[in-house]
Amino acid sequence: MENFMGKDFLLESETAKRLFHDYAEHLPIVDYHCHINPQEIAEDHIFANITEAWLGGDHYKWRMIRSNGVEEKYITGKTTTDREKFQKFAEALPKAIGNPLYHWTHLELQRYFDCDTPLTGDSAEGIWNHCNQKLQQKEMSVLGILKSSNVKVICTTDDPADDLYWHKKIKDDGKCSAAVLPAMRPDKIIGLEKPGFADYVDRLGQIAGQKISCMDDVYSAMEQRIEFFASMGCQAADHGLDYIFYQEADDAAVENIFQKALRGESLRILEIEQYKTKLLLFLGREYNKQGWAMQLHFSTQRNANSSAFLKIGADTGFDCIAVSDSGDALVHFLDALAVDESLPKTIIYSLNPNDNALIGSIIGSFQGTEIAGKIQHGSAWWFNDTKRGMVEQLTSLANLSILGNFIGMLTDSRSFLSYTRHEYFRRILCNLIGGWVEAGEYPYDEKILAEIICGISYRNAMAYFNFNE
Repeated sequence: MENFMGKDFLLESETAKRLFHDYAEHLPIVDYHCHINPQEIAEDHIFANITEAWLGGDHYKWRMIRSNGVEEKYITGKTTTDREKFQKFAEALPKAIGNPLYHWTHLELQRYFDCDTPLTGDSAEGIWNHCNQKLQQKEMSVLGILKSSNVKVICTTDDPADDLYWHKKIKDDGKCSAAVLPAMRPDKIIGLEKPGFADYVDRLGQIAGQKISCMDDVYSAMEQRIEFFASMGCQAADHGLDYIFYQEADDAAVENIFQKALRGESLRILEIEQYKTKLLLFLGREYNKQGWAMQLHFSTQRNANSSAFLKIGADTGFDCIAVSDSGDALVHFLDALAVDESLPKTIIYSLNPNDNALIGSIIGSFQGTEIAGKIQHGSAWWFNDTKRGMVEQLTSLANLSILGNFIGMLTDSRSFLSYTRHEYFRRILCNLIGGWVEAGEYPYDEKILAEIICGISYRNAMAYFNFNE
């Protein structure tokens, strides 16, 4: 029997162990998509306790605790103590056998807190005291965590109307060991059917220094914001879409749709998709001019529990996988950009794992010579970044494309303790490839294998996003 999450955790062959320990284990981390708060980096935040560091804003953990029948007051409530919330998490965790949260939690305990004790309801008090004492040490401030985690680059998620004040401060201070760069997330200007759209248009116009009253103004304002983000080192944009759509419309029709949205009038689904298609095509062409990567996330059903959404709000753990017929629209969207040679580097993520082969076949139809793997099948995302989900995504990508060009893992996290997810991914990657070698499916050529492992774990992302070594 193997020791619990020991040195060779998840590494089932000698080749896997060699690939991980000799090549992947100590490479820097490129976290090219996450939701951490740049203000906490700029202020070198020190966490008050392990609950703040672990449970604050982490809807993965919130969902797990709810699944144990725990009252909401112990999850997102304001009337219970952090110690009580930690206890409920500790009591639920031992039942989560097979859940990546179990592995992530104990990797974080081991790597950041030198704690090998499994977290249970009984061990919670001792671990609470141990972790809280550790968190007050200087090396456990946000900047200390980033340095000890060997993080090379962080790309946050930022609205076009953000002034990027905290990014400027991080850059000017020069205290952070990682490059902290913005990544644009224009969901609010795309989501014209959402409440508050007209107010957001005003806000975007104000920061762009112009009044937005027509579609040409939208294009002009977004051009200005893209130029500003580029000046701050931005190399990527990200779009969170429920599904992929493609509905062509002429300029006059889209202008009429935009005016209706500003007036707060109801819109038909066709009109919504026509506006979004037109704006996304415009943005794709602008990203291509900048050399940015465009990330597309889809097949998501958000806020599925409407009563919980009304009580607690968005991004609190009530989202789920959606089944969407996005393949045809995705092909038409990519093709419309490719026709006039304006298709940017593109990373495609579906929350539905049944889309793996679909994406793998589509990306092979739109590759380019600008960089190997120009169109990427994004890493196993959200509900798929489990052990099995990662293996399935990697295997599908290997079957249908060139796995060695993959840009690897991201955290997609709001927590500064999530960098162990890169270690988790690297162990799974090395075990998968090591298994193929041990089975005689690939030769043991250490030089080539090292290039593949180091590329997927670190180097490919650095080259893909034009990050400086």
